[in-house]
Amino acid sequence: MSGWAGIFCDRACILGEGPAAHPGLGRLYWLDILGKHLCERPFSGGATTLHDLPVMASMVARVDDATLLLGAEDGLYLRDIDSGRMRLLAALEADRPETRSNDGRVHPCGALWLGTMGREAQAGYGAIHWFFRGEVRTLFTGLTIPNAIAFAADGTHAIFADSEAGTIWRVATDPATGLPVGDRKVFVQVPASEGAPDGAVIGAEGLVWNARWGGASLDAYGPDGTRVRSIAMPARQVTCPAFIGPDADTLVVTSATEGLDPDRTDDRFAGRTFTVPVKVKGRFEPVVRVE
Repeated sequence: MSGWAGIFCDRACILGEGPAAHPGLGRLYWLDILGKHLCERPFSGGATTLHDLPVMASMVARVDDATLLLGAEDGLYLRDIDSGRMRLLAALEADRPETRSNDGRVHPCGALWLGTMGREAQAGYGAIHWFFRGEVRTLFTGLTIPNAIAFAADGTHAIFADSEAGTIWRVATDPATGLPVGDRKVFVQVPASEGAPDGAVIGAEGLVWNARWGGASLDAYGPDGTRVRSIAMPARQVTCPAFIGPDADTLVVTSATEGLDPDRTDDRFAGRTFTVPVKVKGRFEPVVRVE
C-alpha cells in the first residue's frame, strides 16, 4: 500500500459517482446520486459548481462541447451545458420503479454501457444495458450492484463487476459496436474482507484502476488481473476514478458518506473527491454516439 491522496473538491457527496472529464472544456463532471446534483469543476482548480437535477443520475458522458448525456433513474437524458435544460433521450427500465441507474462508461466506438440496480441493492435486480445511436439492448442480467464498467483503448474488451459478488469479469467486445463477443471470464476476485470492487478506468497502456469500496484504496491491475499497486485513500468508501488534466495524466476518485455515522470521526474525509499523487498514462473517454 502506498500514497496518500489530496482533495480535489472538499464538498462531501452522499454518494459521489460517475466522474468523467470533458477535455474540450477542461472540466470534470461527476454526480452525487442521492443528493441529485451534477458537480462541475475545472481541472486547474477553482470553485465547484453544483447543478440541481430533477432526477437521480449516476453517470455523465460528453456528447459534444455543448451537450452532456446523463444516465439516470428512468433513462438517458441530454443536458445542455449552458442552460441546464434536459431532454429524455431514451427510457431505461422506466417500468421498474424499484431500480435506478449506476455505473457506466463509453466504449471507443461511442456505445454506452450503463448498469442498473435495485434502489435497496436487492439481490439479482441489476443489469447492464447497451446504448448506441438510439438503440438499447440488455447485455447482462442477474447482477446485484453492477460496477467497474471500462473498456480497452482499442475497443477489443470490456471489464465489469458485481460489487456484491466481489467479482470483476472481462469479456471480448466488437470494436465497431461495443457489443460483447463470447463468454465473460473472471478477471479479479476481491475477498469480502478487503472491500468490494467499485468504479474503474483503463489507461492508455491497459492498466486497470479500480476503486475499492470499503477498502480505502485505489488498486491497479495488470492485463492478467494481477494487482500491481494499491494507493491508500483518505476515505473508506471510494467509488470511481477518472483521468483529468491536459494530458489525462492525473487520477481523481469520488467517494461517499452513505451509511456512515454523521460524526464520521474515523472517516472525516468521506464524500470528498480526491486527486491521486501519481502520474499515470490515462486517456479521455470518447464521446457517446447518440445518432
